[in-house]
Amino acid sequence: MITPTPEDEAALDATKAPLMEHLLELRTRLIWSVLSFGICFALSFAFANQIFAFLTRPLHAATNHLIYTALTEVFFTNVKIGMFGGICLGFPAIAWQIWLFVAPGLYKHEKNAFWPFLVFVPIMFSLGAAFVYYIMLPFSIKFFAGYQVPATASAMGIQLQAKVSDYLDLVMTLIFAFGLTFQLPVLLSLLAKVGIVGAKALRDMRRYAIVALFAVAAIFTPPDAISMLSLAVPLVLLYEISILSVMFIERGRIKAEAARMAASTDVTPA
Repeated sequence: MITPTPEDEAALDATKAPLMEHLLELRTRLIWSVLSFGICFALSFAFANQIFAFLTRPLHAATNHLIYTALTEVFFTNVKIGMFGGICLGFPAIAWQIWLFVAPGLYKHEKNAFWPFLVFVPIMFSLGAAFVYYIMLPFSIKFFAGYQVPATASAMGIQLQAKVSDYLDLVMTLIFAFGLTFQLPVLLSLLAKVGIVGAKALRDMRRYAIVALFAVAAIFTPPDAISMLSLAVPLVLLYEISILSVMFIERGRIKAEAARMAASTDVTPA
């Protein structure tokens, strides 16, 4: 783990403030975060029909209509879409407010290690959501819709009648599950940047990590093997990518330390 220098300690001491100032600062950040969420919620709720139409495109190949069985189901579905959009669209502003509150209490090397990863969090979340929408959902819907049975003169048919709220809950659960678990390289790279984990430790723990990733996939996905494997396989690949990322971070740290040592030995006393 990286040890802070005396200069880092002095810079951190300079940011100390009374408890009341921290509470007032926290209130300000919370207000801006709530406003950001509220604005994004209002926009998403206003365009809820268009957003829902976009989310149902993968399902359109299996059925041309959805049903709802409760009088208020469609309204509360639109509310869920508004909250979904409020969280996703408002995340950059909320994350920035969190950074403004936390950053003064971090050492310089911790700031340098942390803030670039704030950029990659929404990128990896978007990749996870895109994987769900463009790859997993079409494949899963095609597979499960194949169990429909057409009606005949001698037998009743089995037809898909998807509910509005059930489909939206499934899509939101999968997007959040994939979006959050796709943060694995970001998290491990951040821990490596501050010196908590290393590439050797990740390689030694590979077997246990794979078992844990399959368990996570089983928890976050619907109870079927296809959904679980659709999340578990990318997570294993992301774990391997994380090991490579940690290796590059360690090499860069070694080079930086070597350059710093070389610079200190070149300095001659006056």
